[in-house]
Amino acid sequence: MAQDSTIYDIAEKAGVSASTVSRVINNYPYVNKETRAKVLRVIAESNYIQNDSARSLATQSTKMAGILIADVRTTHHTEGVYYVEHEFSKNGYSCLIYNTGTDSEQQAKYIQILSQKKVEAVVLMGSVFQNVTVQNAIMICMPDTPVAICNGYLDGPNIYGVTSDERGGVMNAVKLLADKGRRNIAFLTNKLTPSNQNKVDGFNDGLKLYVKGGKEEVVEIQSGEVSDYEEATRRLIQTRPETDAIIFSEDYVAIAGLHALYEMGISVPDQVAVVGMNNSRYAQISNPALTSIDNMLYDTSLIAVRNLLEVLKGERVNHRMSIGTNIVERSST
Repeated sequence: MAQDSTIYDIAEKAGVSASTVSRVINNYPYVNKETRAKVLRVIAESNYIQNDSARSLATQSTKMAGILIADVRTTHHTEGVYYVEHEFSKNGYSCLIYNTGTDSEQQAKYIQILSQKKVEAVVLMGSVFQNVTVQNAIMICMPDTPVAICNGYLDGPNIYGVTSDERGGVMNAVKLLADKGRRNIAFLTNKLTPSNQNKVDGFNDGLKLYVKGGKEEVVEIQSGEVSDYEEATRRLIQTRPETDAIIFSEDYVAIAGLHALYEMGISVPDQVAVVGMNNSRYAQISNPALTSIDNMLYDTSLIAVRNLLEVLKGERVNHRMSIGTNIVERSST
């Protein structure tokens, strides 16, 4: 058989559909043994050489994946997109990447767009996509397309959540600070996403477990401006001068806090210890270097993609997975 033949030729000779030939070539399960043997025999007799173009014609495969990120300015999520795209690319997929914004209706519109583009798999980057509107859009627009959400979870037969135990990570950070004699610990967070709510819950749990008489002090900043994080840190110290440690919900928020503490003449960590979250490169280059909770972005990103690839092969994958976190201690504690 000429090399430019497609699997339609194999299907005709074997007396089966082209999709059945595709399932045999790709080693999908649930193909009758006799049918599989017949197709493989015809392939061998025909000296068939598989090519991606013929494969795409037979299966309507686009070899395209979709990645949604709420805000490309969020460096932590952008780094996750890099890992996801790289892993898809290694497996022969091209990616469509969309910046959706945080409004759930807008996010749902991009789910519809990805459906129209006929992507074969979708990754949602971050817990900000963990909402009913997005869930409904997936069920309506792409009920048969496998979807993974990094550091979040949505209920659905084709949705696969991979989360890091940020709640436990913050609890461990409280323990670290308590073991160093800190008793007046505060938590400062940007807007309360499901991920940030888990961190707050971990903070409160940690106070109850590790700080005797610890008083809950959680500050939420709705705005995303660096100056607002700095101002919130200043107000915290002014209204609660006994504060001897602050845990921040993100590394970049913590670095803004470090700036404010420096300007106020407060020594870190002698007077106030500081902990961030994400273990980003910014934690390493800040002054002082920032102790940070590593929420395993690289691992969650790769697991999300590999889960989707397994599903596309017909394999069974757990719909909800969680991995642990680590604390990387540096000069700020």
